[in-house]
Amino acid sequence: MLTGKKVILGISGGIAAYKAAYLIRLFRKAGAEVKVVGTANAFEFITKVTLESLSENKVYHQVFGEENDYTTEHVSLTDWGDVFVVAPATANIIGKLANGIADDALSTSLLAFDRRVFIAPAMNCKMYAHDAVQQNMDKLRKQGAQIIEPAEGFLACGYEGKGRMEEPENIFSIVDNYLRTGASSLSGRKFLVTAGPTRESIDPVRYLGNHSSGKMGYALAEELAGRGAVVHLVSGPTHLQPGSSSGIHLVRVTSSEEMLQACMKYYPECDAAIMAAAVSDFKPAIQHPRKIKKNKPGSPLQLELQPTTDILARMGKEKKKQLLVGFALETDQEETNALKKLNEKNLDLIVLNSLRDEGAGFAHDTNKITIMDNKQGIFRYPLQSKQKAAADIVNMVESYI
Repeated sequence: MLTGKKVILGISGGIAAYKAAYLIRLFRKAGAEVKVVGTANAFEFITKVTLESLSENKVYHQVFGEENDYTTEHVSLTDWGDVFVVAPATANIIGKLANGIADDALSTSLLAFDRRVFIAPAMNCKMYAHDAVQQNMDKLRKQGAQIIEPAEGFLACGYEGKGRMEEPENIFSIVDNYLRTGASSLSGRKFLVTAGPTRESIDPVRYLGNHSSGKMGYALAEELAGRGAVVHLVSGPTHLQPGSSSGIHLVRVTSSEEMLQACMKYYPECDAAIMAAAVSDFKPAIQHPRKIKKNKPGSPLQLELQPTTDILARMGKEKKKQLLVGFALETDQEETNALKKLNEKNLDLIVLNSLRDEGAGFAHDTNKITIMDNKQGIFRYPLQSKQKAAADIVNMVESYI
């Protein structure tokens, strides 16, 4: 239950504003108090009467409204709240907050709020992909806001793509987990997390790699930092940025050898390591200093490959007090292969993904995981957002350490 917790819900002007009603009900049902702040355009999509009836509180929508209890409502409101959730967050409100613009009730309140902010973007896929929007979201991440990534699918404008606000149940789950565990349940703990792919150079132009996006590893780092942990995030090449400004030390690497060196630097001082990166198993025996040229059209090119160092096995051998968590991405005999990896590499937990599960694996915003421990425990989870999967993994890790 969230009894005693206070949630400020910010609503901006988009078709997804109707989902705010469901979100309020979820928080109220869990025992939290909710107060709503809206932009003028938000009430083109959902009425104040609906929001006040569900939240059982007045809606704040005008900086100098006659019905306000205080002339500085934006300050008193933000002193009241434990968290601020903006759902939906349009490109407009994201841009205002990222650049310090305060010209209405919602943007003014956001600038006055000094605790955890959750942003759930919702907009046309072309708008979402625009450089300005992406840069503004990066700014918000650096400021400490947590971006709840939008889903892909059919949009109200008729397009299909990424920009649909995450479902209220998933937004609630992320915020609920934060409020339940607090920002200090892992205070003083140190974690190593790896994410993304590695690239093994063939020549200055080409490399061996894989399809890993890094989303799962970054979600884990953000979840850990949200609970107060210090996180060394060793990331292969990816466009992602960590969503929390404090608690995450980002180390960017390219090759498996660079990842090995970074991991072995931070591993000895950590309480736990969660190894979510997709590390290359092989690398070219020779890295050509110049671009390899074609000899004859259609003639084959032969590459000699040699194995890379097994980082997870190395850490399993050198493990002392640390909890060690591995990942297994399988295509057949999934649980058998994952259990074998768990035992052979001296792991405490292993997180299994199957490429046969629709919506799981590389590039997706969702994941379907099974967690196995070294005491023959098997814990299966449904298809869910990677943020929710990260929370489930961290919950399990917390229970072990």
